[in-house]
Amino acid sequence: MAENAQTFSESWYRIANQRISLRPAVRVRRQNFRGQRWIILENPLSNQFFRLRPAAYEFVARLRPERTVEEVWKECMDRFPDEAPGQEAVIQLLSQLYFSNLLQYDVAADTAKLFERYKRVKQRELTSKLMNIMFLRVPLLDPDEFLNKTIGFIGKLISPIGFILWAAVVGWGIKLGMDNWDKLGQQSEGVLNPSNLLLLYAGLVIIKTLHEFGHAYFTKKYGGEVHVMGVLFMIFTPTPYVDATSSWGFRSRRQRIMVGAAGMIVEVFVAAVALIVWANTAPGALHSICYNMVFIAGVSTILFNINPLMRFDGYYILSDLLDVPNLHQRSIGQLKHVFEHYVFGIKRSESPAVSTKEAWLLGVFGALAMVYRIFVFTTILFFLADRLLLLGILMALICGVTWLIVPIVKFGIYLANSPRLERTRPRAVAISAAAFAVILVLLNVVPFPSHFRAPGVLEAKQWSQVMNEAPGVLAQVIAQPGAPVTVGQPLMRFTNKQLEHEAVQANAALVEVEARILQARKDDSASLKPLESRKQSVLERVQRVKRDQEALVVKARHAGVWVAPQIDDAVGRWLTRGTPLGLVVDPSSFEFVATVLQEDVDTLFVRAKTNAQVRLIGEADTAIAAGNIRKIPAEKHTLPSPAIGWAGGGEVAVSANDPQGSKAAEPFFEVRADLQPLPEVALVHGRAGKIRFNLESEPLLPRWIRRFRQLIQKRYQL
Repeated sequence: MAENAQTFSESWYRIANQRISLRPAVRVRRQNFRGQRWIILENPLSNQFFRLRPAAYEFVARLRPERTVEEVWKECMDRFPDEAPGQEAVIQLLSQLYFSNLLQYDVAADTAKLFERYKRVKQRELTSKLMNIMFLRVPLLDPDEFLNKTIGFIGKLISPIGFILWAAVVGWGIKLGMDNWDKLGQQSEGVLNPSNLLLLYAGLVIIKTLHEFGHAYFTKKYGGEVHVMGVLFMIFTPTPYVDATSSWGFRSRRQRIMVGAAGMIVEVFVAAVALIVWANTAPGALHSICYNMVFIAGVSTILFNINPLMRFDGYYILSDLLDVPNLHQRSIGQLKHVFEHYVFGIKRSESPAVSTKEAWLLGVFGALAMVYRIFVFTTILFFLADRLLLLGILMALICGVTWLIVPIVKFGIYLANSPRLERTRPRAVAISAAAFAVILVLLNVVPFPSHFRAPGVLEAKQWSQVMNEAPGVLAQVIAQPGAPVTVGQPLMRFTNKQLEHEAVQANAALVEVEARILQARKDDSASLKPLESRKQSVLERVQRVKRDQEALVVKARHAGVWVAPQIDDAVGRWLTRGTPLGLVVDPSSFEFVATVLQEDVDTLFVRAKTNAQVRLIGEADTAIAAGNIRKIPAEKHTLPSPAIGWAGGGEVAVSANDPQGSKAAEPFFEVRADLQPLPEVALVHGRAGKIRFNLESEPLLPRWIRRFRQLIQKRYQL
């Protein structure tokens, strides 16, 4: 028998003499979940469902207008005392059935209360719609009669033969997709172009309409009813939807899963057909619509439909696969139970889970669903603001009210008035106030260690780019790459026959002009001045050619290591003047050159400490101490190395107009820091890594507010 605390209730007198029964229209079904039998009550008028344990249903089924609740309860206690619900459980059960509009009272009293309950239900529905304004549903029509007329033909496709046809078409579509993968990727770049938006929406309407009819026809195939079809404003984009909740009453789990997956089954089939048409048509409206349908099917299936953390198809499929009905509501109930029972000390709080394993499942799912929901809605808000700033701000205000202010107000009302806290209200208020104070102090008062990271590249303090100062053919690599060199040591030798001819011509011109000057001094002194000017020009030419000939031997400007990993590939090739050939690097001392974005500059200049740590790519486990940090107070646009830009696999955004990948998309500031070499880390010029700047400790809340303001300012120039 149940414990006395559960068997009897102080509030029993409120319902003991009531005469209640189930409404005549209520349908009763039996279902098995995880090997346990449950009774499903369905109200076909409101399309609502309620799940009961067999023992609870034994009590509810005995309720009659001519019998009081207490008489029925005593009968159950006499017949099966070990399983009969206690008075507290009966009160909760009847309250839930009452608010689900499944109970019938005496006619005179029930009519007024029926309208009162209907009004409260509509108010809850309106509140729910406002809370989910970005996924607003507007019912329009009843498609059940149309589905009944057409299910005869469509139903034949929901069969093994239909599956074979589906698999063949989808397989063909997958093959074509793999064969045209590059083209698919290229066309995706223009999918959000203004000229394509109308065709994109047309593809969305087509594929989502067929998606929803998939749910509807599978529901009809298995004996369900579909009485609501309407428009879902998903992020203010109207798309069709149907209400297939009658499938919840199916006894077969396989049928419920098939109804949940029906939309995606149809969507994948339609996408495969569209892919086949796209691959066999020339560019045009049909070609674009088909591609858009393929794109929409992929994005919507991955982000929404198949994801169980959103209450779309994947959620209902997972719920049936796990045999955990009403997964979302019960997960919230589990989190509420954990909070009430273990934090507020409500001993009468009961978990909606039937086992410890299910309790963990519900708790983890509820936490993940809330986090993912916040992530999705935040992403949607930024998406809206990027395109319509005022609309994004409006939606942010609405979400702030519904997610922050409304829950706080409800929680305050719960603390002040909830009957569940009747015995533990002082503890609940004290714990809530203490938790709020602790969180406020932790976020706004207690300083936490602070730092930020910036990408950069390792550079030798003394290094130079080796280039040929004269054009020519690389004839010989004199110094072995990787070997140390001294100042003025020859590195390479070039040949240039054209320079040899120019030298001969220049010297001949010099001899000629000198001879004419001698002749002019004897015969024609008037022409002497122009000849002297010409001689000066010829001498400059001779000197230039001589310098170019000397430059054919490339020499080291300073001591270091000659680095030219690809120089052998250039031997025998004609190289124009200024071609980069390698580096001469002095390996005795290095510094790390970091790129700091504008939003981090103020923090770095004001709050940075004098020490930092550098971790190089490939050896991230080893931190290299960095000191003598030098901040260069001038904006730069050219990265110290393409390796830290997107084109080189780094994280710094680069300009789309720069094929070299060395020009940053936005200005940055350069910071240099000396490194203290470690024997276990190889310091190589040009090696990329990250530097961690240690900052003065700061509370978290001001830090988050500053980051958010920087994000808004950078993104929307506000």
